[in-house]
Amino acid sequence: MARSSADLQEQRFQLLVNSVVDYAIYMIEADGTIATWNPGAKRFKGYEAEEIVGKPYATFFLPEDRDAGLPQRILATAASEGRFEGEGWRLRKDGTRFWAHVVVDAIYNADRDVVGFAKITRDLTERRSADQALRESEERFRILVQGVKDYAIYMLDADGRVTNWNAGAQLIKGYRAEEIVGEHFSRFYTDEDRAAGEPERALETARAKGKYEKEAWRVRKDGTRFWASVLLDPIYDEAGELSGYAKITRDITERKKAEEELEEARAALYQSQKLQALGELTGGIAHDFNNLLTVIRGSAELLLRPGLSIDKRERYLGSIIETADRATALTSHLLAFGRRQALKPEVLQLNVRLDAFAEMVQRTFGSKYEVSIDLDPELWLVEVDVTQLETALLNAAINGRDAMPDGGTLVLRTRNRPASNEVSVEVEDTGEGMPPEVVERVFEPFFTTKPVGKGTGLGLSQIHGFAAQTGGRAEISSRPGEGTRLCIVLPRSDKAAEEDDSTEAPSLPFAGLRVLLVEDNEQVRRFAEHLLEEMHCAVTSAESGEAALAVLDKESFDLLFTDVVMPGMSGVELANHVRKDFPDLPILLASGYSEEVVRGAANKFRMISKPYGFASVSQAFGEVTRSQAAA
Repeated sequence: MARSSADLQEQRFQLLVNSVVDYAIYMIEADGTIATWNPGAKRFKGYEAEEIVGKPYATFFLPEDRDAGLPQRILATAASEGRFEGEGWRLRKDGTRFWAHVVVDAIYNADRDVVGFAKITRDLTERRSADQALRESEERFRILVQGVKDYAIYMLDADGRVTNWNAGAQLIKGYRAEEIVGEHFSRFYTDEDRAAGEPERALETARAKGKYEKEAWRVRKDGTRFWASVLLDPIYDEAGELSGYAKITRDITERKKAEEELEEARAALYQSQKLQALGELTGGIAHDFNNLLTVIRGSAELLLRPGLSIDKRERYLGSIIETADRATALTSHLLAFGRRQALKPEVLQLNVRLDAFAEMVQRTFGSKYEVSIDLDPELWLVEVDVTQLETALLNAAINGRDAMPDGGTLVLRTRNRPASNEVSVEVEDTGEGMPPEVVERVFEPFFTTKPVGKGTGLGLSQIHGFAAQTGGRAEISSRPGEGTRLCIVLPRSDKAAEEDDSTEAPSLPFAGLRVLLVEDNEQVRRFAEHLLEEMHCAVTSAESGEAALAVLDKESFDLLFTDVVMPGMSGVELANHVRKDFPDLPILLASGYSEEVVRGAANKFRMISKPYGFASVSQAFGEVTRSQAAA
């Protein structure tokens, strides 16, 4: 007999219900007893169909819910409203709990009488646990953020308006949450920063670079300013769209104040150290120069005595010249320390110089000392004043020798420093070494650990000054019993090495050379006049740049020889005037002060250092006249 369509439909529906395992789907009679049971109900409630069908559905409720009449209220709601939906704890057969999502639909007959209920239950225990964990985590985070008092932590929307506010923000900025949420964060900025567009720049930087970080002044509710450390991070949603910003601000006014006070204290200490160094410098200068002046004055007075023999006269003159040379060396050291030494830089290969220098030092120091070299074969070129460099190295070598009274090893070393594009020249000894408190002061002028009469204390200060003036620096490391290593660090030069000019032709004769001498110091001017007359030059003198220009308007000359540092018009200014009006006139500048050189005068004019003598002036005259003739 063929099945009716109603039977087939019921069979298909039963197959559908029985195939669902993630939902408990069953029927409840009007009196609340269970009428059907599917595999899904068995899976997460634990009952077989024969165990539960015919039992009250209240079996799944907690005792306290049954006592409170919850099962009856659910059915009553479904009967009166047609549907009930809710969540709550239910019981499995083994007594364990699970969190259930419940839907109960009333089933009506043709007369709209309730004949039963359709019940669908889903086990949401894992989802509820995850949701609960998320809520607890969010709550803990909220409590954490709200508990932070030293940082203002809050959110901005994509337009920069405040969306939440923690207790630290209220404490630091003075606003309550209800006063500031919804307001633009630019109100925390100073008027000048708002006018300069700093708030907009902060948001744009955070968007473009992923972070904005800065220290600056910010404004509290009461109008007072505080120094803030600010961090701004962009926040993106799951689709990658900007949803807002996380903002953290800290009040570091006290730290900034402490840093400023520390800087003031450092400045005061620096000034104190400068005054101490100046006192030592003044005392050292006075002592050394008094000794030199004693010799010069005494020898000069002796020269004034009548009837001196030629031998004595030559001896006294030699003593004056020798002492003047010592005074020149002392002045050179002082100028190098003060970075005022007039340098004559040239591009050179240090290794070539050091090889010859090491031989000279070895011969000078003797067999008691071993002088070795450790040279970088690929050493870069440097541009330095060779004389000043060798003076610095000699000072370092002598200090190393003095630190090894019983003999030892002195190493001269060169190295490239690729990280800083520099070249280092080292002088290392195996001597006694120095304690830290001495190392800290070794570059101070007239500071020395040597016995009285064994050193002026200017050797290391000359090294320091020379290195700094060349654009580098001097470094020193030492420990007692482990020797000392002095390092002169020099900038690398990209220029080509200069050729040896030793074959240059000798100086031209200067008999009859018309020289305009410009010197403001009367004693130096008289000396220069006598010197030029000894060179058989025709000399006309002027005591200022203005006077020299007046003379040039009336007379013609073959060479202008002028001092650099003068009152009113300087020698460089005079030279510039003369070069413009008399372009063919050779010009020679004289100075012992290098600031004009730094300004570029040495690139335009030939210069000679003071103090000068017959040989140096003759050589300079020859160079400047030949150069002008070639031009």
